[in-house]
This record gives sequence, structure tokens and C-alpha cells, in this order.
Amino acid sequence: MQKMSDRQLFPQMSLIRQDLFRTQEMDITSRLQETLHGAVHNRQIPSGGSVAVAVGSRGIQNMDMIVRETIRFLLHSGLHPIIVPAMGSHGGGTPEAQASLLESFGISEASMGVPVLSSMNVTEMGSIGNKTRIFFSTDALSCDHIVVINRIKPHTKFRSAIESGLCKMLVVGLGKKTGAAEIHQKAIHHSFTIIEEAAAHILKSCNILCGIGIIEDGYGRIAHIEAMSPEILIHREKELLQKANQYLARIPFQQIDILIIDHIGKDISGIGMDSNVTGRHRDITGDFQISPHVKRIFVRDLSPLSDGNGNGIGLADFTTKRLVDAMDLEKTYINAMTAVSPEKAAIPMYFDSDLPALEACMKTCGAKSVDSARIVRIQNTKNLEYLQISKALKKETEKQTKIHFATPWQPIRFTANGNLTDFQSLLP
Repeated sequence: MQKMSDRQLFPQMSLIRQDLFRTQEMDITSRLQETLHGAVHNRQIPSGGSVAVAVGSRGIQNMDMIVRETIRFLLHSGLHPIIVPAMGSHGGGTPEAQASLLESFGISEASMGVPVLSSMNVTEMGSIGNKTRIFFSTDALSCDHIVVINRIKPHTKFRSAIESGLCKMLVVGLGKKTGAAEIHQKAIHHSFTIIEEAAAHILKSCNILCGIGIIEDGYGRIAHIEAMSPEILIHREKELLQKANQYLARIPFQQIDILIIDHIGKDISGIGMDSNVTGRHRDITGDFQISPHVKRIFVRDLSPLSDGNGNGIGLADFTTKRLVDAMDLEKTYINAMTAVSPEKAAIPMYFDSDLPALEACMKTCGAKSVDSARIVRIQNTKNLEYLQISKALKKETEKQTKIHFATPWQPIRFTANGNLTDFQSLLP
């Protein structure tokens, strides 16, 4: 396809590769069986009981394998597992959409050999003083035991000893749409520390068999997986969160004029693009801007695995008509309203193609000249090994020992219809 470029409109760019935190490849099956045995078998659980295995909506590497091996372990232990979606209001808050989301990750009744119960029904199971009521999946409560599986990582919305992980899944994910809305509403006045308090209540009130916590390395691979008994779950999650924060991949520049993000989506981050990576967040519980400090964010597309949920697009300054057309507004609005964050569903200025969107970025980013514009392009906020940068970042890049140039400097390339060439085509 014909390419076009304009040296006067945009600076030259180069692809770089950064060395991220990397772990040795793990035998997930062996590790999971070992850690489950330590957390569960030592408790001498009688056979014959039912177990709800709670699974969320995040795209976690080998998640289908983890769920399958967990189910295999439970069956071998004489228990009867089912799968329960634990994703709050995601998928528009409907049973069918939540089951479909799990299926998109390879998790279904057919693939796992056990029922998937995706009802949105909840049971109120107490409160934390006058702070918040606690709701919990009726399907999960109907089982003799509950297992929760989730990634532990820094949250995009708040800072606390407990952020995104097993406790949040117990409180928000298994709270379904009703519980998720309650927690977010009450956090406006009581902060998100109520998640830890609510999780402690659930751990005392429900028969939680174990939690399975996952930490990823900088490449999105599983760095650690651990089953933990309910007695140590909160304490251990706090420790693992500190490790996850150290492992998190980030953009290696402090000041950026334009950040181009090829894809956002719920499979990538709860708000489509991780604010720990973009440095930008708007919320009723508090706005913040951390490193990197980005003047303009341009989002090109919505991830196909986001199922039409464009939550987070409100954090961008510019986008494309194709992204807007790909949005399921109902799913997006339900998710944003449940999280008390309508600003994240607000659609920014959008254009028919990438070219005029980038021109708008250049005109409004405050760069003194084309050559001085500090531009970074990423695939998404989860895959940060390769980035494309403008020549204004050359000197800073050369000073960093963990960054390597992968291509020479060259003009930004567009297709004949005015869109940037696919990021994959830039990779060596």
C-alpha cells in the first residue's frame, strides 16, 4: 500500500527497545499444583463440597491454563467446582456478556468441563459500620467453598496498602454490578481503604478456600503465582503488591508532548489505559498527574477484546472515528457510571484518520518547533518493550543503559488512507 509522510509536519522517529524486569520461564502447572497443595490440603477439607472459582475480566497470560489446573486440582481433591464471573459491572452488567467475556479468554463450560454460573444476583451480607454495605454473588455464596483468582498490581485510581488484586475481586468483582456501585459510591467519602475492611469481613463471613494471586513481570509474563489461605491473604497481598509495583513496565521519559497509544481496552487495564503508565487520571476521588507528564494523548483504536467497552477514552485528548464507531456506548456508560467516573467515558475530539488527529496534537501540544516535539508511540500500556520515539528524545535515550535503538531515524509512515502503519510492521 502506498505510504505518505511529511517531514515538515512531524519529526523523524526511531523504534527503541527497553530492558524490562524479566523472570525465568515458569512451569505454571507444577507451581500451581505445589502452591495449591500447601494452601488447601493442609487444611484437610472434606471431599464432596462445591467450590465457586471466581474469574475476572482481565487479559492475563495463560489465564485459561491457570483456571483449568485449579479446576483439575479441586476435582482431584474430591470437590465439585463451578466458575463464577467476578467482574463487577463489566460486559454491560449482563450474565450473557460476562460469560462471553470469559469465553474470549478460553474459559467456558466446554473448555473447562464445569458449569459457568453468571447470574448477576447478589446477597447483602452485612456492612462496615455506616461506611458501606457489602454485597456478594449469590451463586458463589451457594457453594461450600470459594476460590478467587486474580492479578495483583497497582491500581489506576488510588494508592493504598491494598489496591488491585484478590481483595478487590472479593469486594468489587464478586459484588457484581450492585456491589461495585456501592463500593465506588462510598469510597468518595471514605476512600478506597474500605476495600480492605470489606474484604476482611468477607473472609470472616464466607468459606474462602484460598486466593490465587498472580504477579506479572515487565513483559506481561507470569513472574509469580501463589495460593494463599484466607488467614494470610490480606497480609500476603500487601507484600506481593510491593513486588508488583517494582516489576511494572513504564515509559522511560519524564516529559512528553504527545503520547500515541495504538489500543486501549478493558483487557489491557480497568480504565483502558493504565494511569500508572500514562501518568494521567481524572476522578471524583481525586485527579492526579504523575510521571510521565504528558501534554497530549492520542488513542488510535479500541482493542477487539474490550468487547466494545471504551471506558477510559475520556483520558485522551484526541481519537479516531473508527474507535468511536467500535464503542458499545451502553457497556461503556454502565461501567463508567458504576465506577462513579463518567469523565472516563467522555468522547474527546475525533477525526476520520490518524493524520489529522496527529496534526491536532502538534498544533496544541506547545512544542516550539516540529523537531523539538517529544513524541512517544506505544502499542498499549501493557506492552512496553518496544516504543517509537521522536528525535527530540535522542540524547535522553542515549544516556539510559537499558534502552537500545532498534531502527534508524526515519519519517513517520502513513498508509494511503491517512493512518499510521501498523505497529507490528515496525518491529524487527
